[in-house]
Amino acid sequence: MIEQKSRKPIPYHIIVFLAPAVIIYTAFMIYPLIDSLRLSLYAPNEERQEVFVGFQNYDTLFNNELWAPRLWGAIKNNLIFFAFHMGVQNPIGLLLAALLSSQAIRGRAVYRTLIFTPTILSVVLIGFIWRLILSPLWGKELFKPFGIVLPPLLGLEATALPVLSLVSVWQYVGIPMMLFLAALISIPDELIEAARVDGASAWGVFWMVKFPLILPTVGIVGILTFVGNFNAFDLVYTSQTALATPNFATDLLGTFFYRTFFGFQLQLGNPTMGATVAGVMFVIILTGVLIYLVGWQRRLLKLDIQF
Repeated sequence: MIEQKSRKPIPYHIIVFLAPAVIIYTAFMIYPLIDSLRLSLYAPNEERQEVFVGFQNYDTLFNNELWAPRLWGAIKNNLIFFAFHMGVQNPIGLLLAALLSSQAIRGRAVYRTLIFTPTILSVVLIGFIWRLILSPLWGKELFKPFGIVLPPLLGLEATALPVLSLVSVWQYVGIPMMLFLAALISIPDELIEAARVDGASAWGVFWMVKFPLILPTVGIVGILTFVGNFNAFDLVYTSQTALATPNFATDLLGTFFYRTFFGFQLQLGNPTMGATVAGVMFVIILTGVLIYLVGWQRRLLKLDIQF
C-alpha cells in the first residue's frame, strides 16, 4: 500500500501572532477605507437622509463649476509638491547618503543625527517656526545683518507653494538619506575594491557599481514619496490654515478634503462629498502604486534575470 502523505500541521502560532495586527489594521484602515468609498456613493436628500446616487458625486466633483476648479487646482499643486520632493529631496538624500557612507568623513554619526533630527520634530512646530522666519515682520531682523529684504514669501501666490515644498524637503530629507545609506552600506566591499582595481574613479564606482545595486531602494523611496506627498496635509494646515492661503495657492488634496468633509469657518461640512474627494485621492495613490509594481518591479526583475 502506498503510504498517504502526512498533511502539514496548520501553523496556528503564525495566526496567533498575526491576528492582533490584522484585526487592528482592518478596524482602523481597511474598514474606514471601504466605508468611505461606500459613503461617496450617497448624498443627502431634502430630509437630510443619505440616499444612493451612484457616481453622481464624482460627476459633480469633476464637472460642477464650484467643485471642479478646487479639485483640479489641488491636484496640480499636489503634482508640484511631489515634483519638488522627487527632484530636490531624493537626489539630495542620495548625495548625502553617498557622502556619509564614505569612511573618509569624520563625525559621520553627528551629521546623520543633525540631518535626520527635523524628521522627528512636530510638524506643527516646523510650520510655526518657518512661518515666523519667513514673515516680513519677524524675519526681517534675522536677515537684516545680511542685507536681505525678505518679501512675504508665504503671502504671494507665486512663491507660497514652492517655499512650503522646500520647507517640507528640509524636514524630510533625512528619510531618503537613511534608506539610501542603509542600502549603500550593505554593498559588499569586494565589489567596490574590484572596481577600483579595474581603474574606476569614485564617480565610476558609484554610478556603475553602487547605483545599480540600490535601484530597489530607489524605487521604494520614490513610491513612499509619492504616497506621502499625495497624503500631505499638516504642513499646509499649520502654516497656511485650511483655506490654503493665499487664494488657494497652496491647496493640496489633503486640505481640500478637510474643508469639504469637516467644513471651515462659515462653510459647512459635506461628509458625502468629502468621501468623494477621499475616493479620488485613493484612486490617484492606487494608480501610482500599481505603476510602480507593474513597471518598476518588472524592470528590476528583468535586470536580475540578465545578471
